[in-house]
Amino acid sequence: MEDLYYKTTYILGMISPHMDSVSHFEIPADDIERAREFYQSIFGWQISKLPDMDYYWINATDTDHETGIPKEPGAINGGMLRKMDPRAIPTIVITVESLDERLKQVVEAGGSVTVPKMEIGKHGFYALVSDTEGNNIGLWQNKPK
Repeated sequence: MEDLYYKTTYILGMISPHMDSVSHFEIPADDIERAREFYQSIFGWQISKLPDMDYYWINATDTDHETGIPKEPGAINGGMLRKMDPRAIPTIVITVESLDERLKQVVEAGGSVTVPKMEIGKHGFYALVSDTEGNNIGLWQNKPK
């Protein structure tokens, strides 16, 4: 039955052969320690500073400690960073295979690039885009291992 569902929705164009997934979220904060205490005490999240940058990793779900990947399918973790703009709000981040290709597609579809592609240490590449409705969406491309 499940196989029939996927075949039907694929034929109707509701599922593509490859979909980019929401990989994590980012929460901007004026006071990192205050925000860290809030999220840890309310939700039980583990929040720790990454050693190579001014960024805090949020484990919001049970995660494999060796790979950093959530154990539950579909679950995501997040990050916390210093608020650069007083209007900043939480952002979802989508992992893509080719950041350059997605940035081109965003512009062609009527969106815009808010923060151009930048290298994030040894981890990967990041850009911030705005969709046709003015919503910010982060795009992430992992560096090859």
